[in-house]
Amino acid sequence: MLTWVNGELLDESDATVSVFDHGLTVGDGVFETVKVVGGVSFALGRHLARLGRSAAGLGLPAPDPVEVAKACEQVAVQATGDGVYRLRMTYTGGVAPLGSQRGDAGPTLVIALAPAAPQPPVTTVAVVPWPRNERGALAGLKTTSYAENVVALDRAAAAGASEALCADTRGRLCEGTGSNVFVVVGGRLLTPSTATGCLAGVTRDLVIEWCDAAEADVDLGVLDTADEIFLTSTTRDVQPVSSVVWPDGRRRELPAPGPVTARAAATFAERAAADPEP
Repeated sequence: MLTWVNGELLDESDATVSVFDHGLTVGDGVFETVKVVGGVSFALGRHLARLGRSAAGLGLPAPDPVEVAKACEQVAVQATGDGVYRLRMTYTGGVAPLGSQRGDAGPTLVIALAPAAPQPPVTTVAVVPWPRNERGALAGLKTTSYAENVVALDRAAAAGASEALCADTRGRLCEGTGSNVFVVVGGRLLTPSTATGCLAGVTRDLVIEWCDAAEADVDLGVLDTADEIFLTSTTRDVQPVSSVVWPDGRRRELPAPGPVTARAAATFAERAAADPEP
């Protein structure tokens, strides 16, 4: 596979960045993951727009969306044949001193491609005890500072789950480590509002637009009472949740997919197939 690094297409064995890159040393960077099927990227424009917003949130210079889009096309064309690929754009503060202060070398931009692991038709989620800080400087930004997610996902895996869900500091349902969550309550399709600090996922936003869903502040306990639960993300699309595991070991089973989830999944699949740039 060829990887794009700061303006060059390189074989992945030659695609390197400095050990002094601020994204490596202190996590000073943002990223986007785009689904690619048959060499075609899905919702690239939305992902590029969010990359720009996340960069602005960190105070990084705005990436050139035209340049990044062209680079993504050069890399994505390698995703031939069957299966889903992940195209990742990583944009960092670039080479800098060993500390929090940024350097003056300019940002680093890397665009890489790899096959995405197939997602199971339903999944288990585990609730973790660590809250999202909805008032933090990084709230709502897609940054490379993912250590908290790594710890949470490791806890979920130990419980037999593929995703960890958390609350915000006020006890409201927030998000997963790499997904958004939707619940069906009294026939209404709801997802946590961005006031909880959750990321405004691209798939989440499309489900809201296409499936008559609404943002709402709901208590974490809704996971014990919701009629249906599903996750959304770039690689999961709409994935039904069949069980929820709580930190005390309690487990709740749900029928999956429920009727609202099934309709949302079908609608998303149909609309996404009809327009790769919604």
